Amino acid sequence: MEVGNPIEEKRSREEYHGDQEILEEQKDDISKGMDMLSSKTLAIRDFFDLEASRSFTTNQGSYPVDGWKTIMQLAFQSIGVVYGDLGTSPLYVLPGIFPTGIKHNDDILGVLSLIFYSLMLITLIKYVFIVLAANDNGDGGMFALYSLLCRHAKLSLASNQQAEDKEVSNYRLDVPNRRLKRASFVKSMLENNQTIKFFLLFMTMLGTSMVLGDGILTPCISVLSAVGGVKEAASGLTDNMIMWISVGILIALFQIQRFGTDKIGYSFAPILTIWFLSIGSVGLYNFFKYDPEVIKAINPMYIIQYFKRNKKDAWISLGGVILCLTAIIASQSLISASFSIIQQSLALGCFPRVKVVHTSSKYKGQVYVPEINTILMLACVGVTLGFKNTLKIGNAYGIAVAFVFTITSTFLVLVMVIIWKTNLYLIVIYALSIWLLELLFLSSVLYKSIDGGYLPLLFALVTMTIMYLWNYGYRKKYSYELDNKVSPVKLVEIASETSIHRIPGLALFYTELVQGISPIFTHYVANVPALHLVLVFISIKSLPISTVPLEDRFLFKRVEPRELSIFRCIVRYGYKDARTEWESFKEMLIIRLKYFIRKDVFMSRLPGTTNMASYESDDKEVSRLSTEEIAQMEVEKVDEALNVGDIVHLMGESEVVASKGSSFLKKLVINYAYNWLRRSVRQVDEIFMIPRKRLLKVGMTYDV
Repeated sequence: MEVGNPIEEKRSREEYHGDQEILEEQKDDISKGMDMLSSKTLAIRDFFDLEASRSFTTNQGSYPVDGWKTIMQLAFQSIGVVYGDLGTSPLYVLPGIFPTGIKHNDDILGVLSLIFYSLMLITLIKYVFIVLAANDNGDGGMFALYSLLCRHAKLSLASNQQAEDKEVSNYRLDVPNRRLKRASFVKSMLENNQTIKFFLLFMTMLGTSMVLGDGILTPCISVLSAVGGVKEAASGLTDNMIMWISVGILIALFQIQRFGTDKIGYSFAPILTIWFLSIGSVGLYNFFKYDPEVIKAINPMYIIQYFKRNKKDAWISLGGVILCLTAIIASQSLISASFSIIQQSLALGCFPRVKVVHTSSKYKGQVYVPEINTILMLACVGVTLGFKNTLKIGNAYGIAVAFVFTITSTFLVLVMVIIWKTNLYLIVIYALSIWLLELLFLSSVLYKSIDGGYLPLLFALVTMTIMYLWNYGYRKKYSYELDNKVSPVKLVEIASETSIHRIPGLALFYTELVQGISPIFTHYVANVPALHLVLVFISIKSLPISTVPLEDRFLFKRVEPRELSIFRCIVRYGYKDARTEWESFKEMLIIRLKYFIRKDVFMSRLPGTTNMASYESDDKEVSRLSTEEIAQMEVEKVDEALNVGDIVHLMGESEVVASKGSSFLKKLVINYAYNWLRRSVRQVDEIFMIPRKRLLKVGMTYDV
């Protein structure tokens, strides 16, 4: 048994405590550096990118809330964004319920009773008390629910899962209690069945596609209804004039989207507040003057009598009743929601790359997607010109709403079972009341599919095809890189070869692979036998959470041996996080890299650690230096590489083709459809605004 030198041990302990103090000081320097970045990002030239950078620099990845003042501001803004259609629904709900007129006076009470209890059950109980509780760190929507489930059960089809992801501070993972056999059984069944995983992804895409369909139909029906109402006062207006006025308003509505939800909400809120006060006052006046007995509609017996009198026609009229439930979704909110769900689906690899602009410096998650805005505008104009009236659009609109309701309830039941571990009796009550009501609505609107109801199904088919093609190609490409990744041993061999020259400077090699080094790296070295003095492999990864705090964003690892100065860095984003432009990203990356080097050296020099030998065995001069001196030496190496010139960016330009022996369908999907989508959308260097003059792309063919 060897006995350590007490003098050396004392020296190591002193160094340990001294270096620990230095590391704490450096942590403070890192925080100050990040604060400096917050102010520097405000100097970005473009207005909208300025807003994007502001939204990125907040502490803990979220905006501060200044008490009731902020809450009241958001509440007022929501009147102009979320609740606008609640006040315009009467313009088209009743015509949709009674397309051929009212047959019996009590039918009005029956319908009003249906509307009242539908609002109570679906809007109030389901959405206010249940759906809002099933949020993903404050975010809702189909992809938010899917992300929430993917964190609590291994439901994702993506191959880039890592144990370190759960260490992110707001991942908020609550593993199901094994004592609850029901939650454990359902979780296990979902995780072990690939078909169910595909089905859940399919349902997520279907729900998302229907919401995008809502984003097309809602502005059409709202604007046509409002303009059509003017005809009562101006009888000279023809149907064609109403149609063209509506088209003009729709184009204007989409043109102002670039100013952001924040500004639009504050612009619309005063107008809608006046509207709500007006219809409320008129309704109250008419209630007392003409028919106070309408209050009898609270009695649900009128619903039963309505169905007894009208039978099948009453069931069909549910397709009109469902239009009253649009308090939940409205013209502006659907446009804003379309932007948000595209942002979410982008992060989960389910939609082609498009530009996402963060439009608010105050509130995170308010985004604008120029390409989607243009597509929605053209589709809205086309629908308005094609249908010309609200009746057929209402039939189409009801299908989209009903599908969103039922799919949301499907995910809610899974949340209740796996995450909340809700009492089984409560789940059954929910299924037999709210879920059953939504299925009745869905069956009714599907009956009208011939009279315009096919439109949202067509929209959904096109959108889902695009989403599935992109997701399928993305997963195939990632699987190829994972199966052919460069092993750590191979990487060291390549970097150590005498034929490979180490040239001054710092290079960033971008790859989507997070579990290793992309095979395109070997292809690069074979064609360009040179590596920069400092090399960092950058992997951009999206986590199934809304936002990743800045301190958790960069995850560094060192490739041994240390003298190679090769690092791996995984940059993690949530689906609401803004992607900053290159200059801001570069400064944050360098700050975090230097901090990692110091921390890594400090941890490696601790007495008894296995990595300590790497210093002592390789270089006796280095082994005599203190930890701070070694760390400073490595940091200076990075500074020297930066002083040589600007950073060089290396990026793979892979062509994905179906392997030999693949079926005709697979060749059609991969070789033509997926590759056409990739060529048609923005490239990675465009998304991050990487300077073209410092960018080198390496081509390679992937046989998947």
